[in-house]
Amino acid sequence: MPRLLPRRTRPSATVVAVAATVACLALTACGSNLDPQQVAAGRGVDTAGSGTAAPGAPADGTVPGADDGGVPADPGDGSVPDSTGSGNGTPPASGDAGSGSGGAPGDDGTSGEAPGDGDSGDGDDTPGDNSPTGGRAAGDCDGFTNTTGITDSEITIANASDISGPVPGLFESARQGTQAFVSYYNSTEKLCGRSLKLLPLDSRADAGADQQAYATACEESFAAVGSVSSFDAGGAATAEQCGLPDIRGFTVTPERQKCSTCRAAYAISSSTISDTIPKFWLKKEPEASKHVGIFYVNVAASKVNAEAFRNAYERAGMNVDVLQPIDTAEFNYATYAQQMKDNDIQFVQYFGPYQFAIKLQQAMKQQSFTPKVYFQDPTIYDANYLKQAGDVAKGVYVFSTTELFDNTGIREMALYRSWLDQVAPGAVPNYYGLYAWSAARLFVEQATALGGKLSRTSLVNSLAKVKGWTSNGLHAPMAVGAGTTSPCAKILQYSGSSWSSVSGRDFTCGSLVNAT
Repeated sequence: MPRLLPRRTRPSATVVAVAATVACLALTACGSNLDPQQVAAGRGVDTAGSGTAAPGAPADGTVPGADDGGVPADPGDGSVPDSTGSGNGTPPASGDAGSGSGGAPGDDGTSGEAPGDGDSGDGDDTPGDNSPTGGRAAGDCDGFTNTTGITDSEITIANASDISGPVPGLFESARQGTQAFVSYYNSTEKLCGRSLKLLPLDSRADAGADQQAYATACEESFAAVGSVSSFDAGGAATAEQCGLPDIRGFTVTPERQKCSTCRAAYAISSSTISDTIPKFWLKKEPEASKHVGIFYVNVAASKVNAEAFRNAYERAGMNVDVLQPIDTAEFNYATYAQQMKDNDIQFVQYFGPYQFAIKLQQAMKQQSFTPKVYFQDPTIYDANYLKQAGDVAKGVYVFSTTELFDNTGIREMALYRSWLDQVAPGAVPNYYGLYAWSAARLFVEQATALGGKLSRTSLVNSLAKVKGWTSNGLHAPMAVGAGTTSPCAKILQYSGSSWSSVSGRDFTCGSLVNAT
């Protein structure tokens, strides 16, 4: 992800950019965000950070994968799983999951699975072992030593996410996802006789607050787990200097990506994009791919990401006719719809918050302009977007790195949703929370295997070897150790009543493109 520039001339642009950096993480994309003015007026944004969805997809697509049949191409960076099953291997088939928009866990007949149900640990690290330890063979506890954050009865892990600040509750779902897994683990397990304890910290969408939170984490916890912070550069040096293992939900800034003790369940590297997306469109819509218009909210993060996609698209053989910023204070979107018509744009891609996306789509409708493709990041895969957008939402596409949240046929998804409802009744899953859950599972599995050899240093070293991590099929394979962007994705479309995958049953994997 690109680093946000420190220009703070207009409060609305500042807060838009705050959320933009993190919301655009799917495939290093986008510049998505929340608009603070709309948060204040009418609470149109899900300020708890828990909209109906984020990335995900069911299994009814028809377009083949990147290598003529969907066979994942291994780009050689560790992001496609190997045959050893390291990091939980290839995502299991999701079955015919359907594509509703918010059913409770088990609406597809799996509700009988109580939290904690799952395969019993068998010492195997294959997908589908949903026990709290993931079936990892536990290391011998001989020699286990108490240290910072570890007592005779507890292991304290910290979560530093944006809870207060310009957009209250922005990444509260990351804290909730971490707590959900901690509660699941503590319901049946202990790590060498110790339960897990979560230390909640608030990074307040501020680099200084992130640094302060990690100073506390260094002193009071053994590791940090599941954090999501808009300005995560703040605590990067602090975590590295104290040797704190920091297993994040997302890593946003280059500074955090370079932190030697920091890893993320959603592994990502700045300025690289999977070629899965342009290959898909060149096959599905070859004519529309020759007339692409990219529009973006005019803040630094969105600009860099829009330019990166433009570069990747053109290198793949698409043609971008228009690359156009739209100011955050803009109210007349009709001129941009007219620009699309004048340039015969057939493929529209927008990088920005769904509130602004709706304005653009409404202007397109008013101008009687209907492109063959309207494409966006998972920001619009959200019940709030669908509610506010109405009929202009029909037919839109998004890209995804996680499975559909309603697909509780995936046992890990059922677990996540069930335990989330226990720790935060009424909370709706989103991709920040899902990757926080994934990060917590990753911590537990690695710590369990280390047993009596567990230390901050041994955990950091162990994490550096993790590749192909899917958290039992919740998301695309992630090269956690290498920290490289996943080459895998799905593309979803909203029919007017439900979301479905149009890129195939499973994630399609390609190669990574340098988009700078």
